[in-house]
Amino acid sequence: MGSLSEHQEALVPISTAFHPGANLDVHPADLLILSHDNILFYVHRHKILGASDNHFASYVPYEPNGKHVSIPLQSVVLNILLHAIYGMPVVHYFPTTDDVLAAIEATRTYGLASDVYLAQGAPLYEVAVSVASYAPFRFYALAAALDAYPLAVAVSSRLLSFPLDSITDDVAAEVGAVYLKRLFFLHLGRTAALKRLLEMPLRSHEPSLICDSNEQKKLARAWSLASAYLAWDSNAAVTPTAIQNTLLPLGNHLTCPRCSAILHERITDLVSRWSKIKVS
Repeated sequence: MGSLSEHQEALVPISTAFHPGANLDVHPADLLILSHDNILFYVHRHKILGASDNHFASYVPYEPNGKHVSIPLQSVVLNILLHAIYGMPVVHYFPTTDDVLAAIEATRTYGLASDVYLAQGAPLYEVAVSVASYAPFRFYALAAALDAYPLAVAVSSRLLSFPLDSITDDVAAEVGAVYLKRLFFLHLGRTAALKRLLEMPLRSHEPSLICDSNEQKKLARAWSLASAYLAWDSNAAVTPTAIQNTLLPLGNHLTCPRCSAILHERITDLVSRWSKIKVS
């Protein structure tokens, strides 16, 4: 366990959030943590010990051996972790994806319960969700490893276009059977739901002088072909816009206003139903 002299302390840069006058607790700070890159954080021993189930990886014992400890974490990662412990938002620091992942991984090392510090709405959860789009599967895999279900659910919506066949055996082992199954079922469930929606045929109308049953059959066949293309070529991430772009051109050459109305009504209903299918 490292320590600082008073002379060294005066020369070390101090955290802008965790400094002597920060007023983060009713009690004054009684523990100084030095990060791996030599940034000093003024914190409260009872906060750290109350958050950790392993004495902060044994760096902060109940019986203090001194006022200072050195933690082998970069200051940006330690800053995220301390904000999580104090329940303070950290999104405004705009941390990188790697830093947030490192902070989440550090919860395991430093004994922070995932069901508390990665719960929906918690500062660490919020910052993870804010950057998850840049590496969604890495966040999902880590959330799975920590059994952080709320985070896994939030991140899974970013994985709808993720190629499941790219998951290696090693990665599958890391994610685990339960969360891997959830991800596969999300993809398969959405794909099956889209196929069911597309299988619903167009309704017909009473034949008229300008549109007999043969004309309506042409539109029905065109719908079937376009639907089959969508069902075959699309994945769980297909967007309502992509559906519209595929199906709306079927009406470009329609001369029957009733057929045109039926087509647009069907597409609107399809897009509305698809938008309500679960995405996580």
